[in-house]
Order: sequence, then C-alpha cells, then structure tokens
Amino acid sequence: PGEPVDLAVNEWKRLAEEQSNGRLKLELYPSSQLGSKVDVIEQMKTGSNVIAIADPSFLMDFVPDIGILVAPFLSDNYDDLFKLTKSDWFKGQETQLQGKGLNIVTTNWIYGTRHTILDKKVTKPEDFKGMKVRVPNNKLFIKTLELMGATPTPMPWGDVYPALSQGVVNGAENPLPVLYGAKMYEQVKFLSLTGHILMVSQWIAGQGFIETLPEDILQIFKDTGVQAGEFVNEIVLNIDEETIQKLKDEGVTVSEVDHEAFREAVKGIYDEFPEWSPG
Repeated sequence: PGEPVDLAVNEWKRLAEEQSNGRLKLELYPSSQLGSKVDVIEQMKTGSNVIAIADPSFLMDFVPDIGILVAPFLSDNYDDLFKLTKSDWFKGQETQLQGKGLNIVTTNWIYGTRHTILDKKVTKPEDFKGMKVRVPNNKLFIKTLELMGATPTPMPWGDVYPALSQGVVNGAENPLPVLYGAKMYEQVKFLSLTGHILMVSQWIAGQGFIETLPEDILQIFKDTGVQAGEFVNEIVLNIDEETIQKLKDEGVTVSEVDHEAFREAVKGIYDEFPEWSPG
C-alpha cells in the first residue's frame, strides 16, 4: 500500500466504477494477499474473476518470446519498450497468450527501473560474490542476477522483509518506490543503483473470465486500465530522486555502479534461452 502501483490501482477502481455507473466493481488485494504470482495465475486459468499485475518474465512461461521485453539492459528508455508493445509482433504475442488462457487487460504501466538494496556496498559484479539476492521466481530474473555475480534466491515479495530480518537473504531488487514502500531500509542499508532492468508491466486476467464480461463493460475495464497506466507513469517517472532522498534520510548509503561492467556481465543472457525465436 502507498507505492505507485497501489495509488494507480485505486485510481483505476475509481475510474472503472464511475464510468460504468457502478456496474463494474474492483476489489483490491495488495501485498500478495491472494497468493504468489504463480498461484494467482493458476486461479485465473480456472476462470476466477481475478486480475493481477505481471510482467513478461512471468508471461514467457506461456509464450517465450514476450520475455525479451524485460531482458537486462535491453533499452535505455521506456519509449522504445512501448514502441514494441504497440507493434504487430506484440499483438501476435497477445493472441498466443489468449490461446494459453490469459488475456492482457492493459500493457502501458511503467513499473520502474530495478535497483538493488543490500547488506553491504556493491558497485561491480565481483562485489556480489556469495550474496543471496531475492528475485521473482522465474528463469529470466534468476539468470540475470546470476550473471550479475549474485546468488539469486526466488521467493514471493511478501516474504522478503522477514527473510532479510532473519538473514535468509542479503538483499533484494526492485524499483525504488517498491523497495521503499516495503521498508527494506529497516533491514539493509546499502542501495546500489544497478538499473539492470527497465520494467513495463501488464495486467492480466483469465481469458475465460474476460469472455464472461459484456462488451461495453470490457471496453470500460480496458480503457480505464490504460488511463490508470498514464496516471502511474506520471508518478514513476518523477519519483526516483525523491525516493533516493527518503532512503538517505533513513540511513541508507546510495552507490552508483559500474554499469558497463554489469552490461558486459549479462550479455550472455541473450543466448541462454533456446526457446526464444532466432533474432
């Protein structure tokens, strides 16, 4: 609660209920209340009326090529990523996902640039040696952090704070507002501005559930999702500097890193996925 995605989902709820004259009602469940991402996707596929924020690293389990959108150091800006999401290639990815029982409700949400908060200072790949870093439970993130030099440790986001307090992991990675919102600074005091992934997110639903919605309601649902995406993007693109200051105020040491060294370290990831189409 309180991080940009939460603010935007509340805006989505307001817009959807207002524009549908109350016919469409959104109930909000932050902080993994409905289970892990994998659990929620399973619920969707059984026809449940649940939607969740996801990203291409999860969706590539169903349609491999879509994962390229969150490959490390793929792009220096969000405009290039959104150019891809508006392309014929992406429309093809959406169609394939629908065939697997998943529907992309909206795809224009910037989740943020991912950085790393840790229990010691890290500025280059060698510094990560022996450090366990929480990652989402998918192959792309696991491989990315491995190539960056860390020992990736998959777990649901809701479990990370206690894992840090118990020393199960040495750190975590996520956009700055997410790290701040989850109060990671109470447990670890070193922020490394790795910026390893520019993250755009999709909101997904089960195709079966989507097909139960009246056409006009579905249109309002999707249109207001896009409007809420514009709302969150305005916040995310302007919040990082403010969040860095808030983290410093909490006693966090903020370090720039050798981006070229990290970029070089992860280059091999593009050859790690034989399931990706050539080129």
